[in-house]
Amino acid sequence: MKRVSWMNMTVMIAILTLLVSACGGGNQAGSKNAEGAGSSAGGSGGKVKISLLNSKGEIQTQLEAAAKTFEADHPGITLEIMAAPAGTSPFERASTMYASGNPPTMIMLDTGDVEKFKDRILDLSGEKWNADIVENATSLTTFDGKNLAFPLAIEGYGFIYNKPVLDQAVGGQFDPSTIKTRSDLENLFKQIEASGKKALIVSPMDWSLGAHFLPLAYATQNKDMAEVNKFIDSLKAGQTTLADNKALNGLLDTFDLMKEYNIDKKSPLSGVYERGAELLGKGEVGIWFQGNWAWPQIKSFDTANGEYGFIPVPISDTPDDFGNREISLATSKRIVVDKEKSTPEQQEAAKAFLNWLVYEEKGQDFLVNQTNIIPAFKSITLPAADPLGRSIQEYMAKGQFQESMSVLPADHWAKLGASMQKYLSGAGDRGTLIQEIEEYWKTVK
Repeated sequence: MKRVSWMNMTVMIAILTLLVSACGGGNQAGSKNAEGAGSSAGGSGGKVKISLLNSKGEIQTQLEAAAKTFEADHPGITLEIMAAPAGTSPFERASTMYASGNPPTMIMLDTGDVEKFKDRILDLSGEKWNADIVENATSLTTFDGKNLAFPLAIEGYGFIYNKPVLDQAVGGQFDPSTIKTRSDLENLFKQIEASGKKALIVSPMDWSLGAHFLPLAYATQNKDMAEVNKFIDSLKAGQTTLADNKALNGLLDTFDLMKEYNIDKKSPLSGVYERGAELLGKGEVGIWFQGNWAWPQIKSFDTANGEYGFIPVPISDTPDDFGNREISLATSKRIVVDKEKSTPEQQEAAKAFLNWLVYEEKGQDFLVNQTNIIPAFKSITLPAADPLGRSIQEYMAKGQFQESMSVLPADHWAKLGASMQKYLSGAGDRGTLIQEIEEYWKTVK
């Protein structure tokens, strides 16, 4: 997202001398504010201090460990990992930090947020790793021929299943390819409950419902993403009504089925993210709607060394309908580098960290083995270290995937996630939900 050349040492010394004498105790661009959000170029021993705002809370601990390993490999750099507050979108947090005048050196953004910061972040087109990315990994973050973001991961989501639970339910080896329709899914729910376990848990977080589940209704409008984009444009223009939309209503019919079999049916908004991982990992439920990012939490609760995989979310009772057998995946989470407040030294240090992730054995180990990320780089050939990653790779190999709606308005998950929560709890009916979806898109510029 940006490139800056190094300054001549003589000029640098002169500038530093002027800054020290003229600015004294002033608030320089790279210094920390009251929040401690920024990172200064200086430090004890002349180290360059950089920071990364992490919006993937489930890998905070692993990122902090990776930072220490990176620092050991780069003694002249210190890297602070800052966690975005739970329930706050990375766009909102980054905007607040820019407003305070002290953004982090690096920011982990959702794909659709990159363009909003394009005037404040570094052009990364000249970095070596651009030649090693998987197909289309930077197409959504390239503007005027300049790639502004580092593609961190390929992520997928759908119904995560605990295989031993489902094996017991079906009386044999469960095969996810047998779930081709909503009726197939309902029969599986019944089999799980007949075996003495609960069918599934529906996590009520707005980001899960608003950024992952509801967007399936957009993505399954058409196999051609160009047609999906036209559909979104028609929603913005108020030219499309959704009351009779097949994909949306089909998805909501599936959601109604999920509501009926939800272990938290009596208190559907009470659950938290960790509860889903715990119930699935302990085998108390057979299925959880979530993505492969959840593996570290599931693993922490799994005591039987179980097997897990994905089932796509069926939206109809016609097996060949698009979406019924395709897992949803996309290149997600992008790291951008600030150019507005960070120094040239900080920018170079940030780029060194990104290169470390791609080309150093320890960096690759962090991505694949420590955080269970599916890298967006062809040069990283380590196989997925976890069963969810392997499940996604199997769907990719068979061509059974649909492109996730990775570019959505920044407030989509909060606003329509809230609408989905009302529908989940029974505080709003389908007509109200559809009306709120239509009204929301009319406000999007």
